[in-house]
Amino acid sequence: QVQLQESGPGLVKPSQTLSLTCTVSGGSILASNYCWIRQLPGKGLEWMGVMSYSGNTYYSPSLESRTTISRDTSKNQITLRLSSVTPEDTAVYYCARGPTQIFGPYDIWGQGAQVSVSS
Repeated sequence: QVQLQESGPGLVKPSQTLSLTCTVSGGSILASNYCWIRQLPGKGLEWMGVMSYSGNTYYSPSLESRTTISRDTSKNQITLRLSSVTPEDTAVYYCARGPTQIFGPYDIWGQGAQVSVSS
């Protein structure tokens, strides 16, 4: 079955760019939509953006100026880049699959990657 695994640095300094990779196994990234969602400490889930199966990207308006989602089909990976991070970007970051709809529901999630922003 399809499995997702996030990876990347657990600590990023303020003003730098956060970069996370979601490696998909058990299925092609060209067959589904893949999004990034984060959970800020003590808060609910925040949808950040999505890469559709066709390669189109859509971003949250509040994060659009700092967010880039891309993919590497040879590695079956989806990458998130968030620029100019601040401590307020400290969160657990998840990638998730949307098998039919771009904006959800998302049926398979990675375990999440904790990222802290601190000097």
